[in-house]
Amino acid sequence: MQPYDLTIRAAAVLVDGVIRPAEIAVDGGVIVALGDGPFEARERVTLASDEILLPGIVDTHVHVNEPGRTEWEGFASATAAAAAGGVTTIIDMPLNSIPATTTPAALEAKRAVATVGVDTGFWGGAVPENLGTLWELHDAGVFGFKAFLAPSGVDEFGHLDAEQLERALDELAAFDGLLIVHAEDPGVLDAHITHGGTDYHAFVESRPHEAEVTAIERVIAGVRRTGARAHILHLSSAAALPPLRAARAEGLPITVETCPHYLTIAEERIPDGATQFKCCPPIRDDANRDLLWAALVAGDIDIVVTDHSPSTPELKFQNGPVPGTGSFETSWGGIAGLQLGLPAVWTEAARRGIPLESVVGWMSRGPADLVGLDQKGRIAVGADADLVAFAPDETFVVDKAALLHKNPVSAYDGLTLRGVVRRTWVRGAAPGNGELLTRRVE
Repeated sequence: MQPYDLTIRAAAVLVDGVIRPAEIAVDGGVIVALGDGPFEARERVTLASDEILLPGIVDTHVHVNEPGRTEWEGFASATAAAAAGGVTTIIDMPLNSIPATTTPAALEAKRAVATVGVDTGFWGGAVPENLGTLWELHDAGVFGFKAFLAPSGVDEFGHLDAEQLERALDELAAFDGLLIVHAEDPGVLDAHITHGGTDYHAFVESRPHEAEVTAIERVIAGVRRTGARAHILHLSSAAALPPLRAARAEGLPITVETCPHYLTIAEERIPDGATQFKCCPPIRDDANRDLLWAALVAGDIDIVVTDHSPSTPELKFQNGPVPGTGSFETSWGGIAGLQLGLPAVWTEAARRGIPLESVVGWMSRGPADLVGLDQKGRIAVGADADLVAFAPDETFVVDKAALLHKNPVSAYDGLTLRGVVRRTWVRGAAPGNGELLTRRVE
């Protein structure tokens, strides 16, 4: 019998939700054996005693922005940052690239420039102009369709009004497509416009809980009517949990995500003018954060993904680099967190007594299952050998200038985080030659 390409042995390996000693064998980028070992291999790796072997993180909410806004982030920098943070698969959002991924031609333009260090797939967009033709993008291999119910922030990606949302759900129900929704109600937002400038609390009040609740209730009603599948993006408001719980108890096909910044940062600790913390919907208060954690543990929220949404410092700090002078009205809204998602969530989970196994379930297998990548997000025979050597008890201080994101802007700058990614494998090899993924056609 020929030796395998690689074996990795560790005293702690996360397999089927349990951490235990194991050795895995990899051949052709796939896990081909798992057990006590030893297995014969051309390369043998033994993890250090303080390391755990985890499945690679799967981040299904990443804005790469290439082509068109590569100065914000591009595939090379995004996937390098991903690998450094233990992320082995990303699914790229259809905006803020130019063109937006709303046609098969735009998808091909994006794929043509995608130099990727980790495996990379693509969402399509559902916008007013392409309703009635979504099946074309579906057949081209996107994993689903993103829609905004309020203005997206970029002119080339319009939002769906109530009637257009219903049309999109009808269309997707016909071929079992997935609609992923930025759920904020524009009427509620218009009624709460403030001119707080540098005042962070005024910014939060301008995007109240009601905006998420009303929009999510509209999605629920549409799913109930059509039977289409829907996924609620970046839930920030715990006030939306009761209608979501009721809808899921009813058996409606609705899933929910939240993000590391909503779980690890709270409004009370955000200084005025600190626009590196601006995102939409906003980071809310400590009490709301506690309710999001409780919902995760209870299974009312399915996954945690970063919503990595970077921009240049000039857009993020429009009043210049002086701390505390940024305007929450005019600065770009988005958190750049792709490299830091796993340690950020693990830091707060550990503080709350939540095990690493749960965190990895929310950030690896859960997102993989959402998009039908059943060969990702798990350490199992037949799965892709996407793996991470993680030191869960080692700490580090975030230095925004040392991150591999294209621009040195981070809401986590200066924080001490727990958990260090020491090595990442993509399909059993060092990151650098990721593959472009398409939705599996049944």
